[in-house]
Amino acid sequence: MTWIAPQVERTTQIGDLATVPERQMLEGWLNWHRETLLAKCAGLEPAQLARTTVEPSNLTLLGLVRHMAEVERSWFRRRFAGDGIGNVFADPGDGDEGIEGVHEVYAERDFQRFRAEVAACEAAAAGHDLDETFTSARGTTLSLRWLYVQMIQEYARHNGHADFLRERTDGKTGD
Repeated sequence: MTWIAPQVERTTQIGDLATVPERQMLEGWLNWHRETLLAKCAGLEPAQLARTTVEPSNLTLLGLVRHMAEVERSWFRRRFAGDGIGNVFADPGDGDEGIEGVHEVYAERDFQRFRAEVAACEAAAAGHDLDETFTSARGTTLSLRWLYVQMIQEYARHNGHADFLRERTDGKTGD
């Protein structure tokens, strides 16, 4: 039986974030965007996830999932937590930041890696104050608060791309 990207059961509702404390709001918005990316993929088969639909771009829904796993790791684990770890997708054919090197045969594995990376990133940030700082690759001092906002905007931008990719795949739109 062919694997199909699973339906997403929302754990975060935007309306519930209106008056919560700052940390809960930032984590909630980030989680909502993570779930939105997966929702854009829900119900699709690996070939659909790996198909380019907005030529001449080589961007795919699966490439976005892979890319966001790399972005999560880069910001939360490498930069904030200072872990000396490599890329999530480090095989020679994986391309730049997960966007390239997409293969439909690895769709289920890639989704599992994304979910595992999100869990590891949540653990890396847990228990740290929003005012805690780290130094970026460019030598700029940044806070965990800044990192949450950075990740929210990164997902928001790529979820917009995912809207077009999904619509071109099967006509569906939404979140």
